[in-house]
Amino acid sequence: MQVTETLNEGLKRGYNIVVTAAELDDKVNEKLTEAQPEVEMKGFRKGKVPMALLKKQFGQRLLGEAMQETIDGAMNKHFEDSGERPALQPEVKMTNEDWKEGDDVEVAMSYEALPAIPEVDLKSVELEKLVVKADDAAVEEALNNLAETAQNFKARRKGSKAKDGDQVVFDFVGKVDGEEFEGGSAEDYPLVLGSNSFIPGFEEQLVGAKAEEEKDVNVTFPEEYGAEHLAGKDAVFTCTIKEVKEPVAAELDDELAKKFGAEDLAALKSQIAERLEAEYAGASRAVMKRALLDALDEKVSFDLPPSLVDAEAKQIAHQLWHEENPDVEGHDHPEIEPTDEHNKLAERRVRLGLLLAELGQKAEVEVSDSEMTQAIMTQARQYPGQERQFFEFVQQNAQMQQQLRAPIFEDKVVDYVFELAQVADKEVNKDDLQKAVEALEEE
Repeated sequence: MQVTETLNEGLKRGYNIVVTAAELDDKVNEKLTEAQPEVEMKGFRKGKVPMALLKKQFGQRLLGEAMQETIDGAMNKHFEDSGERPALQPEVKMTNEDWKEGDDVEVAMSYEALPAIPEVDLKSVELEKLVVKADDAAVEEALNNLAETAQNFKARRKGSKAKDGDQVVFDFVGKVDGEEFEGGSAEDYPLVLGSNSFIPGFEEQLVGAKAEEEKDVNVTFPEEYGAEHLAGKDAVFTCTIKEVKEPVAAELDDELAKKFGAEDLAALKSQIAERLEAEYAGASRAVMKRALLDALDEKVSFDLPPSLVDAEAKQIAHQLWHEENPDVEGHDHPEIEPTDEHNKLAERRVRLGLLLAELGQKAEVEVSDSEMTQAIMTQARQYPGQERQFFEFVQQNAQMQQQLRAPIFEDKVVDYVFELAQVADKEVNKDDLQKAVEALEEE
């Protein structure tokens, strides 16, 4: 076998690989010798079929396998000897297209090599960690928001008209074609107007109703209604309004705390404070991560594989185009050409991606099976009722597994760098933290 370099320009590489006919013949013979003990053929005992007959019968079929394995072996040996890693799958093309059995095989291989990543003194990286404490005001604000979600209702003064958001307590009798139907009647039913818990068009007709008033509500059951005998039918509900109640926030007391699983109000406040500080810590980490990436981007400079930058720029342009055109769900639109801004962002992402991958590899950072399982389960929850199918899909799809693994790996590498960098705590209030987060979204 002969390997000749044809291109070495920047990160671009090109090689000609020649596999001789004799090498291929040896490979075929090796495969036949390996299989011979198990081969059975009419007129011969198992394992006693002559090699010449085996070659005549199976040689043509094994030649393709031998060719592929030999070329793959040559490529693997090249990468092992050179220490290079291709940025993307190498392009391999047979150059003697008029090849026939008995000829040498000539192959052209080309690829872009991953660059050498320079060493970075991570201990010289200086970062600022924004620290926010959950003060009493923030806890009270969150507590009041909880109280609103656990709202109660109190009677409005007599004669008040029901508003959207009010609770109406009423009796009703439903009829289709003048006949009452099963399940169409109830007494003392509490309905929150605007909750959309009744047939479309029902609740709107009770806005403005008053206690002790009788009102007919005319609706049409949806065509896809669960009960076939009612689907698409017009109905009249005679409603007798008994009470009109306005929403009021729940009292801030131990009873409210118990509704949210806490022992008492003090315990609920403690839980709220812990949750708020966890949210602040998550936001702070996002701000510090951006600062770290900015710092690393300034510290390193190396050649980038054009194919990776081009692919990343096209992906960025495509994603941003869809964000600006949310009505277009498919991908049958004209090709989106990346701008200079897209290319610049792509260069940053590729540079930092390669750097973090190198740092993670040297630090032996790995994504555990349990971390992958947790990530898959989190994603699967977005497909209620189809979690099992999603889980099986990911197990069979290497690309999807990589999409889930990549952000976990990146975050673990970032945490590793945080431990080595010089990190100074800076206490700020939640408004300052919010501004820092909003600044990230604007960039």
